[in-house]
Amino acid sequence: MKKVAGKLKLELSYFRELQAFSQFASDLDPATQARLTRGTIMVELLKQKNGKPLGFQQQATLIYAGINGYLDNIDVSQIKQFENTLYDKLATSHSDLNALMLKDKKLNGDVEAGIKKVLEEVVAEIQASK
Repeated sequence: MKKVAGKLKLELSYFRELQAFSQFASDLDPATQARLTRGTIMVELLKQKNGKPLGFQQQATLIYAGINGYLDNIDVSQIKQFENTLYDKLATSHSDLNALMLKDKKLNGDVEAGIKKVLEEVVAEIQASK
């Protein structure tokens, strides 16, 4: 989890600074707008329902997706749909990855390749449903 979430604190800190700055700026360049959007997505990903904590593998996969830009082309309103689809795929068609992540609790080559594969599938499915 440390490897996956290592940049999370820095990303969120930078997002908060940009968010405060953007309140006073009228024109934002595309790079700044993209950073703000990614920050908003990361905040949405970190929200959990009361009494329903996410498993390690779900948290790690979500944070990996947000940090590595898999959700950059997903609308913020589709984040919950993305999460539900991801959880479903981890539980069914990618249950082997789910078990491997729970067993190893490390982001090794096999786990990272599996995460990339499932994220690409889910992103493609969400984009197709637009």
